[in-house]
Amino acid sequence: MTILVTGGAGFIGSEFIRQVCATTVGHTLINLDALTYAGNVSNLAGLTAPRYTFVHGDVCDAATLDRVFTTYTPDLVVHFAAESHVDRSILDARDAMQTNILGTVALLEAVRRHPVRRLVAVSTDEVYGDIPIGLFSVETDPLHPSSPYAASKAAADLLCLAYRRTYGVPVVITRGANTYGPHQYPEKLIPLMITRLLAGQPLPVYGDGTQVRDWLHVADHCRAILGVLLAPGDIDDIYNIPGHTQLPNNDLIQQLITTVRTHVDPDVRATITRVTDRPGHDYRYAMSGRRLQRICGTPVPVPLTEGLIETVLWYARQPPRMETPQRRGMSEQDGDYGVPV
Repeated sequence: MTILVTGGAGFIGSEFIRQVCATTVGHTLINLDALTYAGNVSNLAGLTAPRYTFVHGDVCDAATLDRVFTTYTPDLVVHFAAESHVDRSILDARDAMQTNILGTVALLEAVRRHPVRRLVAVSTDEVYGDIPIGLFSVETDPLHPSSPYAASKAAADLLCLAYRRTYGVPVVITRGANTYGPHQYPEKLIPLMITRLLAGQPLPVYGDGTQVRDWLHVADHCRAILGVLLAPGDIDDIYNIPGHTQLPNNDLIQQLITTVRTHVDPDVRATITRVTDRPGHDYRYAMSGRRLQRICGTPVPVPLTEGLIETVLWYARQPPRMETPQRRGMSEQDGDYGVPV
């Protein structure tokens, strides 16, 4: 079958493509990516036609989508393309609204014109909002997004559900926990802290650092998405993909410091600085994954300790990384650095 992947040059999308190429036989992959700041074709170095084809284009552009669907006639679609950084959306929401909402609508309309077997839209646990300690979000819970980014993803989810019910578009939504691993652009918490540690720079943390996040290795995330994509028969409309590794941000940062000192530089300097908390910052995310288990079983996840070692070593092998670009007046004082999605 032919699988169209939007945003396949990004962090999670590129891992998905690499994983499909490494673990399946007979699937052809088409990668449509606009190559915005976080997209990098080097993430897919070594993959070549006819198994893999890259198309430079914007998911928001209907003409581009029609050309791709007409030329490659995909059987399956996985929609990763998104603006995914919370701080950027708080400083200026326009990019998130354009890509995450209008891009999703454009893709849904393209699938109406060019039917496929299944479209998987990749979403986030942030659409559920703040989850009290002891509770876990399930797929039928109402959505309570806090940031403009989360609101744009919630809107995209609702549009997917509306197109499924109104037009019969075979769309399924996955909602993943905080995802980490090699190849992630260094603006989210884990790669940001690693790159700053390696550069001897302070580690800025929002507020008191007690916010709880559930950490999911990118390989586990993509295995679950692939399982949903290829599941036989009619399946449910939404699947949570939890990481089953909930930690306060302070504890995670201490693990990162220990990992860098143990595996890269025992003398690395680690200075934590507290910055003003992000507006509307959710305290805790946590999801139930029981629905996913029914179609994907219970695979053994990458343990956080092993995943952090792999990730730290990958960044240590890279050339010095750039800091987050200064776009539209963003600065460290504005909260551009700190606890991420």
